[in-house]
Amino acid sequence: MAANGKQKEIIGEQVEATADASDSEGSETETEHQDSSVPSASTPSTSGKSKKKKRSKAARALNALRGGGKDSVPQEVVDVVLNKVRNEHGDSVPGGPDAVNEETIRLALQQMKLKEMLQGKTGIGGKNAKDVGAHKFWNTQPVPHFGEEEPTTDGWVEAPKPIEELRQDPYPLPKDFEWASVDLSNPNQLKEVYELLSANYVEDDQAAFRFQYSAEFLKWALQPPGYHPEWHVAVRVASNKKIVAFIAAVPLQLRVRDNILNASEVNFLCIHKKLRSKRLAPVLIKEVTRQCNLKGVFQALYTAGVLLPTPVSTCRYYHRCLNISKLVNIHFVSVPQNQTLARMIRLNKVPEKPRLIEPQYGMRELEDKDVPEVAALYERYMKRFGMAIHFTEEEVRHHFLSGRGNGPSVKDSWKTPREGQVVWSYVVENPRTHKITDFFSFYSLPSTVIGNTKHNILNAAYLMYYATEVAFEDGAEESGRLKKRLEELIGDALVIADQSKFDVFNALTLMDNNLFITDLKFGGGDGMLYYYLYNWRTPLLAGVTATGDAPVGRGIGVVML
Repeated sequence: MAANGKQKEIIGEQVEATADASDSEGSETETEHQDSSVPSASTPSTSGKSKKKKRSKAARALNALRGGGKDSVPQEVVDVVLNKVRNEHGDSVPGGPDAVNEETIRLALQQMKLKEMLQGKTGIGGKNAKDVGAHKFWNTQPVPHFGEEEPTTDGWVEAPKPIEELRQDPYPLPKDFEWASVDLSNPNQLKEVYELLSANYVEDDQAAFRFQYSAEFLKWALQPPGYHPEWHVAVRVASNKKIVAFIAAVPLQLRVRDNILNASEVNFLCIHKKLRSKRLAPVLIKEVTRQCNLKGVFQALYTAGVLLPTPVSTCRYYHRCLNISKLVNIHFVSVPQNQTLARMIRLNKVPEKPRLIEPQYGMRELEDKDVPEVAALYERYMKRFGMAIHFTEEEVRHHFLSGRGNGPSVKDSWKTPREGQVVWSYVVENPRTHKITDFFSFYSLPSTVIGNTKHNILNAAYLMYYATEVAFEDGAEESGRLKKRLEELIGDALVIADQSKFDVFNALTLMDNNLFITDLKFGGGDGMLYYYLYNWRTPLLAGVTATGDAPVGRGIGVVML
């Protein structure tokens, strides 16, 4: 049972009261000596004069709620707030004291936590809790800022300018650096970008894993139909021409609710680790924005694992473990206290063969002849979501077929990936009518495992786009038929990924994923992906939480690579 408005208010009062107590009790926990060169006040001192006071249970609970623990809403927090509500409010709680239970407390705390995150006050799990006042660059950009009221309508932040009023020259770079466009069709330049990203791109908070985009992946992601080479922006060292920073954009037609935007998707912002103090990121963003503006494009879509001003939606990562032994060895997951490794492996085992691959069901690998039907099915299905990309048939062909690697189509292609394969795409063809009724896709994005002596690569699959005709049947969602069909489709995707030697299968709380992630044994991760729109305002879109106009996930129909 969800907490009603009055219950949330009472719960909120108790959280604030407990927070005040914890702040007071913890005010003397700072060390007496701290090196001024260390930016984080939470960095423990090595000084022998360090003194700390023991925190109360309430203080530890609130510290956990604010991100001090692994669980965003630990049981300890729930117990503290539940006892305070019952002791201090009793029968005055709507519905009586029994109406407020662990479930209502936990739900209310989760909602309060998310609200704080979206307002820039904190980060889920204590991550990315960056001082919002430090966003000096973003405060100068046409994006919604922290503290502003949520928009109620859609529209520009800044109106587009005529080409002649735009900056014509590149932005200045620090001495010894120069701008360059990257030609990804040139194997040498493609290799340069690959090497920069492999050594310097996104890592997790524990620096245990780092994305390792392959050269094939970069060509697939950054050379869609209509791409502009000048939108692949690099910074080179003037003396030796080495690439030390990169950012890329690709064109797309984006629908945000009822508005169609000719926009860009910005991605792969990467700066060499040794140059992070040069503040190249703002210059790279401004330069790729300038290049987009010169083509008449004034909106952009981008994502980040950090909290910036201001997300239009937030999605949570979920992981379906496949290779349990390896995932435990590299500390991607741990064995629960109530299980053994053998039992964990048994519980997560998937079938050896996809169910729908049988002739009577008609599942097979996507072929070029299927593109028109798949494009039409995709377009209809994406209308279910608040924000989605419009794909032409040429773009469908590119995204679902061009990255399938080298090698012929064979009957049992699901058993063995092709050389250089990036994307896996399958359709279900009705054996009787020969109509395409369903499709699904996923892509490969491995990560480097840092510091592990046994394994150096985490092979991860990421759920991409899917669609099914079942969604358009009367009462399909209410009756559970849509849920059942998606479980069949994505369940087979898991089997194919397992046969292709992936270690884990990842998905986000977007599209209709919330219908199947629990029953297909996806586990919630601690990572969040924030969706941003540049120079466009719109009310929040449903991601990890529902909004007034959509359930969980239904606001986002865009999978970012």
